[in-house]
Amino acid sequence: MVVLGQDANAIETEQVIEDFALIEESTALPMADPFTNFSATFSAYRYGRELGHATLALSKLADNHYRLDYSSNVSIFFLSDKRKETSLFSIQDNQIIPDNYVFKRTGTGSDKHVRVDFDHEKGKILVNDRPSFPLQQQLDNQLYRLDLQAKLAKGETDFSYEVINYRGELKQYQLSVLTTESLSLPYGTLDAIKVGFVRENSSRQTYAWFSPKLNYQLVRLQQFKDGDEQGDIQLSQYTTDD
Repeated sequence: MVVLGQDANAIETEQVIEDFALIEESTALPMADPFTNFSATFSAYRYGRELGHATLALSKLADNHYRLDYSSNVSIFFLSDKRKETSLFSIQDNQIIPDNYVFKRTGTGSDKHVRVDFDHEKGKILVNDRPSFPLQQQLDNQLYRLDLQAKLAKGETDFSYEVINYRGELKQYQLSVLTTESLSLPYGTLDAIKVGFVRENSSRQTYAWFSPKLNYQLVRLQQFKDGDEQGDIQLSQYTTDD
């Protein structure tokens, strides 16, 4: 492992910011709106082998309310894993206000169902109808990525979130912009901003790529554990109301 000194870290940070600016200048995009309706399809891989697919879609409902849906269907040999996540939320003063989150998992092994309700009147978060956490500024397992898109569009490079994950647990996520890369995806070639999860004393590494050209949409998500790739989803189709 190479440990960078303070001066080297500063130079590296400046280079990331410069690369970030070059992407924005080259694409000449208007201000992104992460709350525009979209539908995205991803191909799921492990070690380069395609194992299934995933979809992600945002729909605007009435009265400034929104719905974000994710589903995946992955199989390897005789093992299968199907997942669905649904987030209901609203936007107030450009802030995401979560209302409800549901996670369902079926397939090989035990099925799982988690429901999270954000009770703004009582100031509580209920997990499977049980009061579990005081409500502050937490987001659910999906919405922090949507918020991250909006902050990337503003040029921010470091992010901190309290998240209720798909297990109904409260987690603290720290993320940082690492670099910019040109990706060759099933969708095509895209310039993207690479973001990494900052974890200390963890065997897991997670990276996410977001494309300024596609409204800062998530276009790739890759995870490793103990150096072994656990999964890699890559954008294959994308449509929007814009």
